[in-house]
Parts: sequence; C-alpha cells; structure tokens
Amino acid sequence: MIVASLRGGELIVVDRLREMVRLAAGLTSARNLTPEVQLRALECLERFGQRVRDMPPGTVRAVGTNTLRAARNAQSFLIMAEQALGHPIEVISGIEEARLTYLGVAQSLAANGRRRLVMDIGGGSTEFIIGVDNTPRDKESLRLGCVSLSSTHFGDGKITSKRFRRAVLHAEQELEPIEHAFNRDHWDEAVGSSGTLRVVQRIIQAAGWSRDGITPDGLNRLADAMLTAGHVDRLALPELSLERRPIIVGGVAIVHAAFNVLRIPLMKVADGALREGLLYDLLGRLFDDDVRSRSVSALAARYHVDAVHAGRVRDTARHLFEQWPWTSAIDRDVARLWLDWAAELHEIGLDIAHSQYQKHGAYIAANADLAGFSRHEQNILAALIRAHRRKFQPKSFRELPAPWNEAGKILAVILRLAVVLNRSRHNIPPPTTLERHGNTIALRFPEGWINDHPLTSADLEQEAEYLRGADLVLTFT
Repeated sequence: MIVASLRGGELIVVDRLREMVRLAAGLTSARNLTPEVQLRALECLERFGQRVRDMPPGTVRAVGTNTLRAARNAQSFLIMAEQALGHPIEVISGIEEARLTYLGVAQSLAANGRRRLVMDIGGGSTEFIIGVDNTPRDKESLRLGCVSLSSTHFGDGKITSKRFRRAVLHAEQELEPIEHAFNRDHWDEAVGSSGTLRVVQRIIQAAGWSRDGITPDGLNRLADAMLTAGHVDRLALPELSLERRPIIVGGVAIVHAAFNVLRIPLMKVADGALREGLLYDLLGRLFDDDVRSRSVSALAARYHVDAVHAGRVRDTARHLFEQWPWTSAIDRDVARLWLDWAAELHEIGLDIAHSQYQKHGAYIAANADLAGFSRHEQNILAALIRAHRRKFQPKSFRELPAPWNEAGKILAVILRLAVVLNRSRHNIPPPTTLERHGNTIALRFPEGWINDHPLTSADLEQEAEYLRGADLVLTFT
C-alpha cells in the first residue's frame, strides 16, 4: 500500500506499507481461495484499513489482480475484504493491470522518446507493455506468475536442473504467442517492474555478476547458485529475504524465459509499478482527466455510433436526471457521469445487428478492453446498455453490488425515457417536466405537444407497458 499527498501539483509519498500475503498460493485446483489464505489477506487488510479507513470516499483505490480474476469464490471474499479495508476493492483485467503498471513505470522515468518494453511479474500473472514515454501502445497479460510457477515446479522446495528447465520451458510456452510482437525488433530498451525483478537485480549486482541491471550472464550465474543450493531453504543469496525464498525460483525462471524468447540483452528495474500507476490514475479522476471517458469515446467511434443522436439522448437524459429525486448513496455527479457514458454507448450493438442490438452492446461493454474500467464497472455499463430498450428486467441489476443494484435501475429508467423521447432521431424533444411519487413517474409536456406527436404518445404507451413489469407506473400528459 502506498499513501501520497498532493503538494504543488505533485504527488508526494508520505507512507508505504508492505506485507507478503501470496494470495495465489492459496488458490486450489478447483480455483477456490483456501480459508487460510483468506484469513491472512483479511488480517493484512485490517491493518492497512487502520491507515486509510477514515480517508474520504473516492480518494482510495484498491485493486485485485490475477488471483481474484481466477478465483471462483472471489465475490464472497471481496465482501469481507472491503469490510476489512473500509473502501471498495475493484478486480481489474490483465490488460488494465498492464496499462496501470506502465503508467507507474513511466512516471518514475524521464521521457526520452524511446520505445520501452516494460515487464512486471506478479504472483499469478506477468504483464508486458511496449510504449513511448507516458503512452502504452501494446499490452499483454499472461497467466504466469512467480507464486504459481514456484508452486507448480518447486512446491516441495527442491531445486534441480531438470525442474528448472521444465519451469523455464513452461514459461517459454506461455510467451510463445507474444514472441513476434514483443521481441527485440520492436523496442529500444527493457525496463523491469515489481518486487521480483527488483530483487533479481539486487542479487545479481550484490554478487558482482553485473554492474548495471539484469543481464543474461547474471541470470545464468544466479540460476547456477540456486541449483548449487538445491533447496529454497538453503538459498543464502544477498538481498534475498526469507519471505521471498519460496517464490524466487519461479520468478527467475520467468525472467530467464523472457530473456530467451524476447531476446533481451539488458533490463533495468524502475521504481514505479502498479501502485504508483493507480495513484496517478486516481489523480486524473479527481481532476477531470478520467481515462474512462476517453475509453468510452474511443469505443463509440470504433463501433460507428451516431454521435449526434447519442448526444441528443445524453442531453435529454441529463435533463430528466436533474429532476429526479436522487437519494442513492452514490454521489449525484458520479451517477450523472455513468448516465452520460451509457447514453454515448447505448447503440454500439447496432454495428453487429439491429435485432436485439442492446444485447450485443451489453456483451461488447462487458468484454472489451476498456482502459480505466474494472470488471465490476464494465458490468455496470453493460447492465445499463442491456436495459435501455425492450423488456425491462430489474433482475439484471440484482447481480450488481449495492448500492448499484438499486441506482442502476434508476439510471436505466431515465436512459429508457431519453431514448423513447428521441426515437425520431431528428426532432429535439421539448422541455419535459418529470415528477416521481413512489412507484409513479409522471412526465408533462408543453400544452398540446403530445397530441401533435401521436408516434411519441404510442411509444410512451409501450414504454409504460414495459415499466409496469417492473412495478413502475408511467403517466404522461
């Protein structure tokens, strides 16, 4: 955990806390987190929570990575984890983890215009990113981590040349699909991130096997030293802590494989990593430079959304939203932002087919690589898009965690009304008054307008029928 303060426009780190939980080691073959590792993680979060629990909502970001992406019982664990920490915890995709890692690395290095390969080894995944200065261009996340590889090949602690070769081969097989796009021909310098690569560099330099960074020769000498030790308990290497001994061999095998497959001649390790990337991404959200808004616009352009029509729907939705008596625990400005995004993307499914396009759009929103969005956030976006037309099914929102399970339904109703009022795609709807009394939603139009627009009247009658299935009554005059 890292805590920072914004001073003079710069982030100043004021506190760092670190504990080795090794969540990936507690993932069973059935992909469930064991009670023991859950308890270890919750106790850690309780301690971290003492430091951040009183910080205002929105100023803390906590993310889960590969193990929580893979665990079948992640959701039940996250409920307890959020209570322990006192703040929401997002599970991010591997590609989003790669983007945030690159952001953290880039902030710790001077801009030089050169193409960088950034490598980050975690407990259950390894990310590779190629970028220039602050801009990541190619991103990949492999299900290959120092904890998982160590458990698979060195679970009893024994280190033999045969096991090490198998571990390296295992890693090389995982790297094979990205070999062409990430090899030496596509970048100018290699940069490492994460504790594993930092420790590998320190060991090699402390032992005198390299003066500057990680080299192939230094890696070979490190591997020989591990084989000579024969067991993780006998690893007496400089800069290697006791808590990292059980997982360092798998980490070194991954580095070996990456150097072999991607033809890396030298790698230097940066100070920045995922945590620092989260800080700078959070800073953007707090100061209206939210990468998620750019992702939404890019997705709309990719699927050829009619931007003019989407803009009309958004403006109408905003007008209705301002009149809605908002009582949700979600901040009103945050809810308005989600309504804007849903309006901008509600027709992305049309690029696939008109029939059931709301379902196609929901699938895209839930499964696309959207920079800045967690999996949970993409599910919110997908639910809003799915619910914007045809039969209204509140059950799709029950799967969202509170308070989105209720707030999502309200935003969906507002979006539906905005879509209906703009169905002609040409005429801007008149100023509309919205009132809500219990389960009744009343729309009032300028005198005589609804009689002069019988198609809109018919559309609203149909919408009233759809909403009746959700125990909502829509009236209009």
